Amino acid sequence: MIDIRDLTKTYAGGFQALKNVSLAINKSEIFALLGPNGAGKTTLINIVCGITRLTEGKVLVDGDDIVSDFRQTRAKIGLVPQEMPTESFETVWNTCRFSRGLFGKAANSDHLEKVLKSLSLWDRKDTKSMELSGGMKRRVLIAKALAHEPEILFLDEPTAGVDVELRQDMWNVVKSLRKEGVTVILTTHYIEEAEQLADRVGVINNGEIILVEDKKKLMREMGKKQLMLNLYEELDDVPVQLSNYNLELSRNRRRLVYTYDTKGEHTGITDLINDLRRSGIRFNDLQTTQSSLEDIFVDLVKKT
Repeated sequence: MIDIRDLTKTYAGGFQALKNVSLAINKSEIFALLGPNGAGKTTLINIVCGITRLTEGKVLVDGDDIVSDFRQTRAKIGLVPQEMPTESFETVWNTCRFSRGLFGKAANSDHLEKVLKSLSLWDRKDTKSMELSGGMKRRVLIAKALAHEPEILFLDEPTAGVDVELRQDMWNVVKSLRKEGVTVILTTHYIEEAEQLADRVGVINNGEIILVEDKKKLMREMGKKQLMLNLYEELDDVPVQLSNYNLELSRNRRRLVYTYDTKGEHTGITDLINDLRRSGIRFNDLQTTQSSLEDIFVDLVKKT
C-alpha cells in the first residue's frame, strides 16, 4: 500500500533528517514505527502525507506517486497529527463534516454517525471542540481523519496524554479499522501500544531504518528469557564453578538471575540447577520472565 524507495530529507541548514529510507507497508496491516525523539518518525509521516517535501527518492501510495499524483494519494490518507490544532469554535459534527468536504466527498451522515459512535463522541456531536477535554479532543482528531473514508490512517502519537480507558477504546477502534481493510501506521512512545496492536514493527534511529520485522518473530528471536532463583541465604559471590552460566547476583545478594536463549533447544536450566545443588546453594522459589518489545527496542537503539 505504501512503497518508500531511497527516501532522503535534507533541510536548508544541511541537517539530514532521513537517509536513504526504504520501506514497504502492506494493505490492511497495522505497522508500528518506533524510534527515540528526533529519529525521523514525524518527518517520514509528513512526507508521505504531502506536508513536507522530500529531497531525494520516491514514495508510492497504492501505486500512485505522492508528487505527480498528489491529489489521488492525499485523498487516500487520513492523518492524526502529534500536535493538537488550534482550539475550534465549531461543533464536533461540523468539524468532521467540513473535513470530509475538503476531500471533495459528498455528504454522508450515516458514515459520520458511525465514526463518532465508534469513538464515543456521538453524545458530544453538538459540543464545540474547544469545550472538550484533552482526551476527547484527541478522539475528534481521529474522527476528522476518518471522515473522508481513507484507505490509510497515520496515527502520530495518538494516545499521548490520554487516560488508560480512552487508550483502550482507541485500540479497539484501530483493530476494527484493520478488519475493514484500512492500513494503519502508528508511531508511539507507549511501547505496549505497539505490542498490543502491531503486525509488524519498524525501528528508526538517526534518520535510518535499522530493522523491520514481524512483531511475533522479533520478540521470539530477539527476546531474552530469564530464570530468577530466590536463595535461602545471602551469597557473597557467584562460585567460580558456575562462571559458565554468566549469572547475575542481585544487590541484596538473595537472588540469582540466569539469562538464556529463547531460540535454543537446550536452555541449560537443568544443568544449572544440578550445579547449584553441587555447590551447596539452595533456593526456595524460582520464576521466569521474557523481555518485552520495549526491552528489545531499547537494546536496538543502544547499539546504533
